[in-house]
Amino acid sequence: MLVTLALATVPALATSKLFESAQLTPSGEYTFGIEGPAVDRDGNLFVVNLGKPGTIGRLAPEATTSEKFTELPDGSVGNAIRIDAAGTMFIADYKKHNIFAIAPGETAPHLVFHADDMSQPNDITLSRDGTIYASDPNWKARSGRIWRIAKSADGTMQGEAMAVPRAMGTTNGIDLSPDGRTLYVGESNSGEIWSYAIEGETLTRPKLIKTFEPNTIDGLRTDVSGRLLVARILKGTIAVLAPNGRVIRDIALKAKEPTNLAFGGSDGKSVYVTQRQGGFVESFRTDVEGREHCVQMGKC
Repeated sequence: MLVTLALATVPALATSKLFESAQLTPSGEYTFGIEGPAVDRDGNLFVVNLGKPGTIGRLAPEATTSEKFTELPDGSVGNAIRIDAAGTMFIADYKKHNIFAIAPGETAPHLVFHADDMSQPNDITLSRDGTIYASDPNWKARSGRIWRIAKSADGTMQGEAMAVPRAMGTTNGIDLSPDGRTLYVGESNSGEIWSYAIEGETLTRPKLIKTFEPNTIDGLRTDVSGRLLVARILKGTIAVLAPNGRVIRDIALKAKEPTNLAFGGSDGKSVYVTQRQGGFVESFRTDVEGREHCVQMGKC
């Protein structure tokens, strides 16, 4: 693990200028597979692949370096993390087609869902009722699906690929609108972002809201105003979009390969970005609380 380049210090995020990003963790701390940032109610930031594949790192509030939080079972590699209002952490294991959960106060991952016919769970998002929506890209075929995974009557998590009225590309970044009725999905191969109405186990009313250059979008998140924040991998920015796809601003980053982002901080207005180029986390302040943070805090 390379830690000798730890020249960056923690920015004073509470007083930083809005949308001005600064490096938060040392270069080389995470692998090329750095992804899946998520922040819990206590302000701890969790990121996959600290030092080696299959790990999850934790960056405590005000800390400048990460520590190992846990390790997934042999052969499993995390790609996305989300944390619900009860504090349960869900991890998408793209290598073994699993969803793991870690209960509050614990570090051991427990298998809650597996599907052999999944290509991979890439990114996930959580609804207020605990339903998991998972993107499932098939990179070789340049296609993808969305899975809906929910608790059944017997308490186990059951899931299936959702019906959708169009052929999807390589589904990647995914998040819900503040009211939970719309699902936003980025398709990496085409650079397109689509919105869908959620009707039970079916996605309806597909609408193309924005097209970027092919292969330049990765993770995305929404805020409580309905805006989308999109990681522009290879472009080195976070694009802020209105719900209709209009670009409101581009936030310049410290490196060119952002893979994903998460909201955190005491007010949910600190944004943490995972950078594949350099293997570090950077952060900036925004003006609107993240949807997921609002749900976690029981305000939404």
